[in-house]
Amino acid sequence: MLLQGARGRAWLGEAPSSPCGQAGQKRPLLPKHVWSIRVRLEMADNRRDLALFNMAIDSKLRGCDLVCLKVRDVFAAGRVKERTSVTQSKTGKPVRFEITETTRQSLVSIGIQTGPLIGVQK
Repeated sequence: MLLQGARGRAWLGEAPSSPCGQAGQKRPLLPKHVWSIRVRLEMADNRRDLALFNMAIDSKLRGCDLVCLKVRDVFAAGRVKERTSVTQSKTGKPVRFEITETTRQSLVSIGIQTGPLIGVQK
């Protein structure tokens, strides 16, 4: 018997293929969820995490690639770049993406000068 659940289809009586009980790809965040996370990070004055979250949304990079970002990847001549390209560690393919105005503002707000993007806290 096939059941339709919140996360997709599942065969009744069949064990899930993953240990956490969910099989397959998760659904993407809805815009209202993205904005609620942004608001919570802003209210907590957590600027570094807000900047990383915004970069994750803009780039759609894997977490391992996101934490490997360097300042030179997003800054040039004292300004945040409008577009940048990062090579994925898993596939080796370059990913080109636009850095939105919201993300540029959050990057400027943490006052990055040099070093890795993730190591800066204010």
